[in-house]
Amino acid sequence: MNPLLGAEQAVLGSVLLDPGQLSHLDWLAPDHFYRPVHQALFAALRKLRDDSHPALAQEPVPLSWVTDAVAEASTHVRGLTAVYAHTLISACPRPAHAPVYGRMVLEGAIHRSITEHAIRLHQAARADALQGEVEGSLHYADVLTGVLSDLARRWGTEPRPVAPATPPATVPVTPAPVRADQVAEDERFLLAVLAERPKAMDEVVGWLRPGDFADPAHGQLYRCLGALHHRGEPIDRVTLLWEAQRRGLLADGTLSSDQFAAICDGVGPGSAEWLGELVMRSSVTRTAATSARVIRALAENESLSPGRLINHALHALGPLDELRTRWQAAKGIPAPKPSASFPAAGGPPPERVQAARARSTPYLPLPPPARTGPAPGPATARPPSRGHP
Repeated sequence: MNPLLGAEQAVLGSVLLDPGQLSHLDWLAPDHFYRPVHQALFAALRKLRDDSHPALAQEPVPLSWVTDAVAEASTHVRGLTAVYAHTLISACPRPAHAPVYGRMVLEGAIHRSITEHAIRLHQAARADALQGEVEGSLHYADVLTGVLSDLARRWGTEPRPVAPATPPATVPVTPAPVRADQVAEDERFLLAVLAERPKAMDEVVGWLRPGDFADPAHGQLYRCLGALHHRGEPIDRVTLLWEAQRRGLLADGTLSSDQFAAICDGVGPGSAEWLGELVMRSSVTRTAATSARVIRALAENESLSPGRLINHALHALGPLDELRTRWQAAKGIPAPKPSASFPAAGGPPPERVQAARARSTPYLPLPPPARTGPAPGPATARPPSRGHP
């Protein structure tokens, strides 16, 4: 049996058996259920509760509570019968365990929601790569960050980036085939301009990094240019080739003489800043796609608890956030001021968080039965035994 399906059935069965359990499940929403029929039934049960159904004040619970819930849910979904409602009742081991069952449903919803938004981010990154844009990738990255923060509040944890102990295995992301040649050409053109016009390094050195290049050889060659610029040494094709040799790029095969010649011989008029922005656009879409794939792999790992999943997903978005900061610097966009951390107005109250974390208050032991006879006086009390501590 699917554990998530069993948890959803147990939640609904507990509310059908004991309507009072709804007061412990206010933090659970209908869209947290996976099956549409379960979503409709849970929404119907909450509506009956809000409408002050007579069953709430009756003991034992009348059959009308079940039949009215099925009738209300049937107006929104097909295939729900009273027989299935009784199947849900039989699937609930203990109605008092409803908060724990609800926590399981919320856990499944968190994994599902993160997977869906990671897929959307990956699709936006692919679309931006084809069009040479970055707005869609950055927008959906913001959406995913907001979703992670909201899910953390619902689960009752503090959202903070935490690196996983073992990174998830993902397939390497390569640029879209229709753009790979164009990206490589932009990178070669930029390197040629930087080698031919030494002052052009001042236009890009503040925000462009070697890791922004799709071709590792191009990134290493840009690192050589940055080293020469940092030391204040002259930059031309001779000094650049010498620096590449000193770093072992020719010996280990990272860069060949033909590649170097093709880059330096292909120089023409061009703006280093504009070409650098093209390289960064490609870097943003690649980084967004990589982050999306990592987050999706994390979300599909059912052994990860929601708190760890959320924190690992925020960590996976870190490289994209760093790249966004440099992209804004390249475009002259002022960095947003850090906002004060205030609790959201619509956030769940502490009691919902407590229920969501399934840290239920233990049942208090029943008081000992009252004695019917007279209480023994001091003279009749038994002294403690010396043979026992």
